[in-house]
Amino acid sequence: MAENGDKNVSAEGLAAAASKAAKGGLPPVHLWNPPYCGELDIEIRTDGTWFHEGTPIGRPAMVRLFSTILKREGDSFFLVTPVEKVGIRVQDAPFLAVDAEIAGGTVTFTTNVGDQVTAGPDHPITVRGDAGEPRPYVHVRAGLEALIDRKTFYRLADAADIGPDGQIGIVSDGQFFVLEP
Repeated sequence: MAENGDKNVSAEGLAAAASKAAKGGLPPVHLWNPPYCGELDIEIRTDGTWFHEGTPIGRPAMVRLFSTILKREGDSFFLVTPVEKVGIRVQDAPFLAVDAEIAGGTVTFTTNVGDQVTAGPDHPITVRGDAGEPRPYVHVRAGLEALIDRKTFYRLADAADIGPDGQIGIVSDGQFFVLEP
């Protein structure tokens, strides 16, 4: 539980505030700058699993709700509402791209929390790491990325072409994305 003076912040309280703010789509977290209220014992692991106080959050709807109020500032991640901001830990990327539809010159990813994004200028694919262990990502929103899971990356590689600079990559929304680190 995070504390700020007399104010206690709980995961349940954040979920209630997020639910209220999310009516009709994603809440405008980029516009919210509430006071920092401390840290909440929530961690997003590399495999996309969300943990609260060391226990996996077993309710997909709760994870989806929390994902809608996630905000990144520099290298730090926060759950925010219009009135409070609490820090959480993220091991790698906050989301996992678990599928992709590759058709008609576009690649549309689906994340573990149900977001769908089409790779392009606003949602670039980047690959970090090295040739032995590439780490592919797609930008989801507002500085938040999804790690592209292995099976989905293999599907991208199967659909790849040789680009203008001789690198292996894929075209989506008119842009060529290199699939090598």
